[in-house]
Amino acid sequence: MNRINCNVTSCSHNKSRVCYANCVDIVGSSAKEEHNTSCGAFLDRSVYSELTNNVLSSGSCDCLKCTVDTCSYNSNHLCTLESIQVNGDGSDYYTHTECSSFKLRR
Repeated sequence: MNRINCNVTSCSHNKSRVCYANCVDIVGSSAKEEHNTSCGAFLDRSVYSELTNNVLSSGSCDCLKCTVDTCSYNSNHLCTLESIQVNGDGSDYYTHTECSSFKLRR
């Protein structure tokens, strides 16, 4: 199973809707809804070259950090889900992305 399924095809790390960044940090520390979260690893493909050669491992992203303290899947700044969904197709800045797997901690 892929760790980060990504619909942000404008990101340099995106290859066939899978993230190939070495490490991804989901940000939005006090988010109440998924649109208050963002993918901190986003790099606009129109500015940066394609970055789908993960040099630290042999495949897709395997390091998923989360600084969204209000997310129920955040445990010590690591995501406990096996796989997450990041959306924001056509984004040109990281704040236009969001973690669609976000679930508000109750």
